[in-house]
Amino acid sequence: MFTNEQIQTFSDLEYELYNYIMKNSREVTYMRIRELANETHVSTTTILRFCKKLGFDGFTEFKVHLKNYLAEEETYRLNNTYTTVSDFVERTLSANYETKIREIAEVVAKAKIVIFIGAGTSGVIAEYGARFFSGLKKFSLHIKDPYFPIYSHYITDSVTIVLSVSGESKSTMEKLDRLKQDGSIIVSLTNHSDSSLAKMSDYNLAYYITTEYLGNVNLTTQIPVMFLIERLGKETFDYMQSSLIDRDEGK
Repeated sequence: MFTNEQIQTFSDLEYELYNYIMKNSREVTYMRIRELANETHVSTTTILRFCKKLGFDGFTEFKVHLKNYLAEEETYRLNNTYTTVSDFVERTLSANYETKIREIAEVVAKAKIVIFIGAGTSGVIAEYGARFFSGLKKFSLHIKDPYFPIYSHYITDSVTIVLSVSGESKSTMEKLDRLKQDGSIIVSLTNHSDSSLAKMSDYNLAYYITTEYLGNVNLTTQIPVMFLIERLGKETFDYMQSSLIDRDEGK
């Protein structure tokens, strides 16, 4: 309903209006401008200025938009997770996809350290990824803050696995650019292979699922990402084990 950019421009009186509307949205759709002014202790001029700042001609147009927004929230139906995941699994059964996973696993297995990076929900999954890989005897760290300082001598011979649904996070791309300059191999898990993050990566695994939002909240399922992390982790472990066997047999 309100964007962060709009909220940041509000005056103190407009914040009063905003807070009241958020708490009493349904009631506001039936109010006249004078009634809202009395409830919020602001002038009708302030309300009109507030509406125009949001891009509406007046209070009536704002109420229509608010009513439609509330109706959409009530009738919104989320995608069937089973169908979404089934379609994803079917796509990943291709020989080309499996070959790419094995190729990436070999690179990860040979690295000294694996760094998982993500923000928001992807940051939570990044933490899980680092724990999962570490459990498979591959030393891994996670970074949820894209501004976290990293010095080049700590990432020698490393692989960075970046998680991003959109693949367009500016702060994450800036971090990856620095890591790439310092010699880290970049592997990205994104929803589309044509995203900016995917294009700047050395390797990309795209999962192509429908993104979902409820209002401003991103509810896109993370099951494909979890699957890819576990699949890649186990393939990496298998490669490390086979390398140990080959080395022992060569002695």
